[in-house]
Amino acid sequence: MRRGTALVAALCALAGAAAVTLAVVAGPGPGLTGYVSEAGVVDSSYAWTYRIGVFALAGALLLLAVALRVGASHCHDAALRVAVTLLVAASLCTVLSGAVTCSAGCPLPPFERATVADLVHGAASVAATAAVVFAMLAVAISPVARRRLRRTGVVAAAVSLPLAGAVGLAMLLVGRSPLVGVLERLLLTVAVGWALATAATLVVRDPTAHEHGEPTVREPTVRRRR
Repeated sequence: MRRGTALVAALCALAGAAAVTLAVVAGPGPGLTGYVSEAGVVDSSYAWTYRIGVFALAGALLLLAVALRVGASHCHDAALRVAVTLLVAASLCTVLSGAVTCSAGCPLPPFERATVADLVHGAASVAATAAVVFAMLAVAISPVARRRLRRTGVVAAAVSLPLAGAVGLAMLLVGRSPLVGVLERLLLTVAVGWALATAATLVVRDPTAHEHGEPTVREPTVRRRR
């Protein structure tokens, strides 16, 4: 069940990323000067392509949480439980982000006047991304996770945390600009890459079986003589 769920999660992540990328590149959006979400506005001819991609990514996050939870032999580990909870929350927020589209330009304060839908969409998108980043960190610090999972989480979190901070500061200080557009795309690329790498690891191996904890040589059985 773990392997099948992780495999489907990886496929959903690939399909979702491809659909969103197609909508962003081929759609009538402003390119790197705008947000990724602008590909999903109602007036865009690729709006449904974008939404399907977002929903596929939400499914990938949920399936990744299931694969991580089912495959974990040490359910008492708090870090992995937190990671699973964060992935579920990220999935739900991603669904909300895809269901509630923003208006043209996806305006956000403090530089633009935003509608209620804009605020809901923006908050859901930010919450989903933040949950994924903190899930990376939770897996990275898990004392029972496999070394490969921890390393992937460490690298992804080390790249994502500065990017997330830079995106937040740029949105508050600069507003809608090529800087925000590039940083946002980099952050989302790292998040999808981490999900794919984690799912691929779960397809092959149990997430909590330590390589260094497994015996490499079996001791011969000693028979007692009566």
